Amino acid sequence: MLLPQTKEREYRFKLALRMGLPIFALIIAFISHTLISNYKTLQSSFFSEAVLLVLVSIYFIFYLIYNGFKVKITDDISGTFSREYLYEYLKKEIQNKKEYTLILISIDNLSDINNIYGIKNGDKVLQEVVKSLAAYFKKENIENFPIGHIKGGDFIIGLEGSHDKYLHTIDMLCLTFSDFKVDNIEVKLSFAIVDTHYSQDLDYLMEYLFEELEKNKDSKNGFKTEEINPNELEASVIKAIKNKSLITMSQDIFENGEVVLRECFIKLQTDTKMIFPKTYLKVINKLGLGIDFDLMVLEDIAQKCHNNDVRCAINISPTSLRNDTFLLRVKEILEQNNVKIMFVLSEMEYYSHISKYKRIIESLQSLGITFAIDRLGSIHTSFLYLRELPVDAVRFDTYYSKEERLQVHRSVIEGFCTMAHSKGIKTWIKNIETQAAYELAKEYKIDYIQGKYLSDLENKQERK
Repeated sequence: MLLPQTKEREYRFKLALRMGLPIFALIIAFISHTLISNYKTLQSSFFSEAVLLVLVSIYFIFYLIYNGFKVKITDDISGTFSREYLYEYLKKEIQNKKEYTLILISIDNLSDINNIYGIKNGDKVLQEVVKSLAAYFKKENIENFPIGHIKGGDFIIGLEGSHDKYLHTIDMLCLTFSDFKVDNIEVKLSFAIVDTHYSQDLDYLMEYLFEELEKNKDSKNGFKTEEINPNELEASVIKAIKNKSLITMSQDIFENGEVVLRECFIKLQTDTKMIFPKTYLKVINKLGLGIDFDLMVLEDIAQKCHNNDVRCAINISPTSLRNDTFLLRVKEILEQNNVKIMFVLSEMEYYSHISKYKRIIESLQSLGITFAIDRLGSIHTSFLYLRELPVDAVRFDTYYSKEERLQVHRSVIEGFCTMAHSKGIKTWIKNIETQAAYELAKEYKIDYIQGKYLSDLENKQERK
């Protein structure tokens, strides 16, 4: 048992004793008085009743104490509903109301506030934001609405009715809080909104809100409703993976005017529509189907590119790459097919066991697989992996693909190229769409160049 749990148990026991002593004293006084004044006429049942009264009192006190701690309605810091109670409350509201809207309000810079101004000021910011929100909604004649603290600086508000009813209110809320301060501390707020037309499942609604929040942070008016029902989307993704229904498209990649690589792009095929990576990847990650999906893609590419002289590049999840089952199956696929493969890796969080990661890459390189790190110049992990892993190529983030950005960030691109080339690593840029951008890429000595200017996407045969 952890120390906090031990201390909490001690605290509850001491509190139970403090509450119980006066009651026990009254019971003992009552029993004593009865014994002294009526000892001649007392029936034998009195003693069993007295013992039973004491035991019931003890049980009642301890029951109240321990269960009272389990049921917590409000958050200590913000004074809003606790997450557990809010979820329970909202599920009932969604079930009982025909239309219901949820609004996510997030303090984006709460972590910075805690670090710079201290945790106490961070707590004060949480309290003042809640008070200001309550005051704003009161002016809009919206009162007695549920608001709860989800995590960090994230709050959820529930309102009866469809989201169309509140879009203007939220737009004005964004403007009102665009320059919000608490004791001269700048507070940056972001908002997202969804209603039960999207889903009746609270978990799906919450996921959608946090996804939309990321999209809306830099947008003045980015509220929109997702068309695909999440239940249907999950079922479609699961069915497509189970049936191995996918569509493969590819694009040639050039070095010195010759095709040296071919990148493959995957879409999932359902009975009625195609599902694009931006949509299906979040479902795959949520359902824990990443390894199954990556193996399906690898098997498909291995068959289509069998005995092909051009190496095929496919995106593989780094978490799959570090899975023993996945690695074993990869080796089996390579033994069964004469295919040249490149794994393209991208990861937001740095994997600290770098020596293990390095050994995995080297073991697969010995089997003929090459590796590329994606999104160089955009996420810090790509730079760290360029520095520490024995990869074969690094690809610049698509941010640098435009002609004007190639010009503005010349020193950054040339610096990364110099670093990569000094380690014997090829550089790669995609989405080159104009001759001017192509000429700049060659001038910067980028090895692999990819884009519509050089080659269009090719639609390969659908596999079912």
